[in-house]
Amino acid sequence: MSYLSISFSHKNTDIQTREKLAFPNEENKDRFLKQLLDDENIEEAILLSTCNRVEIITSVESTAKASKSIIQKLDNYSKIGFEDLYDRADIYENDGAIHHLFSVASALDSLVIGETQIVGQLKDAFRFSLSKNYCEQNLPRALHYSFKCAAAVRNATSLGTGSVSVASTAVAKAKEIINDTAGVKALVIGAGEMSELTIKHLLSAGFDVVLISRDTKKAQMLADTFEEHIDVKEYSKLEELLNEIPVMITATSAPYPIIKQEMVKECSFERFWFDIAVPRDIDDIESSNLMIYSVDDLQDIVNSNMSLRAEQAKTAYAIVNKMSLEFFDWLKSLEIEPVVKHMYLKAEEIIDKKVEHAMKKGFIHKDDEANIRKLCQTVINEYLHQPQKKIKSISKDNQCDIVVGTLQSIFGLKSDTNRLNSHNCDKFKINE
Repeated sequence: MSYLSISFSHKNTDIQTREKLAFPNEENKDRFLKQLLDDENIEEAILLSTCNRVEIITSVESTAKASKSIIQKLDNYSKIGFEDLYDRADIYENDGAIHHLFSVASALDSLVIGETQIVGQLKDAFRFSLSKNYCEQNLPRALHYSFKCAAAVRNATSLGTGSVSVASTAVAKAKEIINDTAGVKALVIGAGEMSELTIKHLLSAGFDVVLISRDTKKAQMLADTFEEHIDVKEYSKLEELLNEIPVMITATSAPYPIIKQEMVKECSFERFWFDIAVPRDIDDIESSNLMIYSVDDLQDIVNSNMSLRAEQAKTAYAIVNKMSLEFFDWLKSLEIEPVVKHMYLKAEEIIDKKVEHAMKKGFIHKDDEANIRKLCQTVINEYLHQPQKKIKSISKDNQCDIVVGTLQSIFGLKSDTNRLNSHNCDKFKINE
């Protein structure tokens, strides 16, 4: 088994490409994951799709064959072209795949370093695959450790504080432009998680928030969660509001643009629109006094954010490096523990067999059985103590698999499937 991750993010794709690769709903994700797992070479799969990235996280038999298969299926889905996707893709195998996963979970690979949403999005993707039985053991082990790593980074650094999300970056840009936000209205389109985060930052920045969504009831429920007044409008008022309010931030999950050229009227005041959805909510629009920012256009704030967080990021990467190594040590220990266990079980079987034989032959009396067994166990424990320590130290050796196989063959030891299953996905808590 090998770990394989194929990544498309702001680092190797533009927003137009990410729009085509995006999976806007669970039905699309489910269909694609099923197609991946139809390939007998791909054992387990998790799909993470956000506004800034698409990650295919898998355990496979052959990384070379699986890479081509995954990218071919992405081509079938997106119609981008196999060669283009293959050239763009960041492909990570084994150690690299785990290091990348831990970096993603710890928000070190994000557009905004330290943003707080990615670990929740990764947990959601994990839960989805768990619920569909698309991952069983290998990926849950890796995801479980990635969440531990993310928690360690949060505890050891201040990367999770301050303006650290795409939503907060958009609001920071709007505040920078407007300067005095008192009494300035900002329109938020959508009633999902990203919109909720956007509203929090807008209120903190001093804007008056107007909320609109196709689902007015859901929008009102969201508005009611805030102590400050949120003005909820009917979706039929969208075009009117677009031409009345100077700041707009949209973050819907619509698979196509909801704001088009014909909806935009010329205005005497300046308007600033922020499209933080992928696929984009705003079509290609030209209008005087209108500035439109997409996710990628927020790069200047992101660059500033990165420079301020450079030292913290060094600490975070050191944690990721350390925990990546620890993860593989832990995996090796899972292979060693059953070997040690079965060495002792084998010894117990021999003790049982020889004691019973000795009693049948009259070499020992029934009254002495318990003491004889204790003596035998003491001898075995003393004899196996040093080999046990040596075997456990081998778990960090590159030749561990060979040594384990040799020991199992020489001593006639069984493989412990029950031990392996004790580390399956049901054992991992993902609500950390």
